[in-house]
Amino acid sequence: MVLKIFFPQCCNRADSGLLVGRWLSGHNSAVVLAVIHYPFIPGQVKQYIQQLQAQSGVELTVLGSWSLPKEGQEDPESFLRDLSTIFPREPWLQISRTVGKMGFSCEVLGRDHSGRATQQEDDEEEDEEDKVIFVHYEQRKVMVSQLHPIEDQNHDNRTQPSSELRQMFQTVARSEPLFFLDKYDDGPLKSTHWQSEGREASIIVELLKRASVPLCFLVSWLLSVWTWICEIRIFRVFPLSFLSSKLSTCVQVSHRTEHLKMLSSPRAAKGHMDFMRKANVLVSVLVDMVLGVLLMSWLYKDQNISMLAQTLVPAADHVARELEELLQWLMGAPAGLKMNRALDQVLGRFFLYHIHLWISYIHLMSPFIQGILWFGGLSACLGLTFALSLLSDMVALFTFHIYCFYVYGARLYCLKVYGLSSLWRLFRGKKWNVLRQRVDSCSYDLDQLFIGTLLFTVLLFLLPTTALYYLVFTLLRLVVVLFQGVLHLSVDFINSFPLYSMVLRVFQPYRLAEGVKFRVLCDEPGTALHLLMEINPLTFGSVLQTYRTTTYTCCPKDSWVALSRKLFIGELLYPWRHKTTKTS
Repeated sequence: MVLKIFFPQCCNRADSGLLVGRWLSGHNSAVVLAVIHYPFIPGQVKQYIQQLQAQSGVELTVLGSWSLPKEGQEDPESFLRDLSTIFPREPWLQISRTVGKMGFSCEVLGRDHSGRATQQEDDEEEDEEDKVIFVHYEQRKVMVSQLHPIEDQNHDNRTQPSSELRQMFQTVARSEPLFFLDKYDDGPLKSTHWQSEGREASIIVELLKRASVPLCFLVSWLLSVWTWICEIRIFRVFPLSFLSSKLSTCVQVSHRTEHLKMLSSPRAAKGHMDFMRKANVLVSVLVDMVLGVLLMSWLYKDQNISMLAQTLVPAADHVARELEELLQWLMGAPAGLKMNRALDQVLGRFFLYHIHLWISYIHLMSPFIQGILWFGGLSACLGLTFALSLLSDMVALFTFHIYCFYVYGARLYCLKVYGLSSLWRLFRGKKWNVLRQRVDSCSYDLDQLFIGTLLFTVLLFLLPTTALYYLVFTLLRLVVVLFQGVLHLSVDFINSFPLYSMVLRVFQPYRLAEGVKFRVLCDEPGTALHLLMEINPLTFGSVLQTYRTTTYTCCPKDSWVALSRKLFIGELLYPWRHKTTKTS
């Protein structure tokens, strides 16, 4: 059977001492974590390992001995064998390295009846390098990396052993208390590991950690006050509750409040995914606020707000004039089509009257537009997403007449389509059973058939005129919805994009590991086989899919087929319905 030993690269040139690590359960493998150097007291080593086991929860033990004799010194082979009687462990690894050679030699020692260590004999007398494989790994990268896919800690099937590689990653990551001991400590033990040269500390990081505690308490108190204000009964009245659920700005405020509650929570992150979620949300909020401040600095510089206000009213007048010309074209003979003259005139004058009302409303609001833009621009200090959400609401407000035209045309067209379908069933001797939700047979008398024929003829000849108005205003409405959809997708992208995870993937790709790969490091005769383990990072698509923050979406729940069906039969489209909204 082949014995696999995961050996840290930082210990390749360590002084002689004891190997501290863990045997992987269910596998003939061992993970070396550190080397404790001479001189030491065995009782202190045992007590130190027991303390580490209590702190980390890892079954640490003394795996064996490590020997790297310096020039002029003899190889203390007999002394290393005697250590196995002080630290009883079976099997006992006795790893040694000769100066000038890259490979290691390893002896796997068992025990005889007297308790002394003896070298295990193989019946087939195979070479030692065929029995032992050294897998060298970079301890720091394995320490901070997370192997994907991530196993669920609350999974019920805990009896199944984890894979060898996953146990190895978890052992190194959970052995963090072992790496606190470095050569600068005044303790009785000296060890070598990835932090043995001294732990680096940042004064800025420590100050930020201390300042974050009162800041989190302040943010939590402000959020509690804000939540109490929002839960006042007056905001639950029908008009206010309806508007707050449909306005993009109110939805973004609610979404950002949930983010700040999660960030200011005193509860520590549970697991890797919880930490990454908080980190992604924190970076997303900071980037959003920086972009918002840049936008606000541009708005209030060189009187850009006044220029926008002066441009807005002429643009609204231009849109109104274009709509008037479009209605005049529809009231004539559009594209050479012969429409119903009476219905065409009624619909055209009806919509023209609404346009005149809208122009009067715009001119009435024109003195206040600059003030609205000035105070609305202050919302950019909360983030770019708030400015985009406010822009979406302003677009919906200034194009409300187009929405009204679409609703009028859609309702009239839908009424005629349903009327024609119902009368068509009358000709075939069918009717719609409301209770059973199906089409049943039915017998009609002559008067019913005569009246149904007249109504069907009238609706059929009036349908082209209604359908033309419905088609034109539906296209205008879709243009507005498309522009709002781009704004909503931009807000959703800023809120959900895992920027922190992407930065880790670019600058520290080993932090997000998808797997490992091995290459031969040394295959010298007389030594064991040495492999180098390298980490394969996650792909950018997998990072985006795994760490994308859950947020609301502005996309309709319906598929393209259902959307086309609704457009054909004249049902209203509500772009504000999210995926979590139940539709009837």
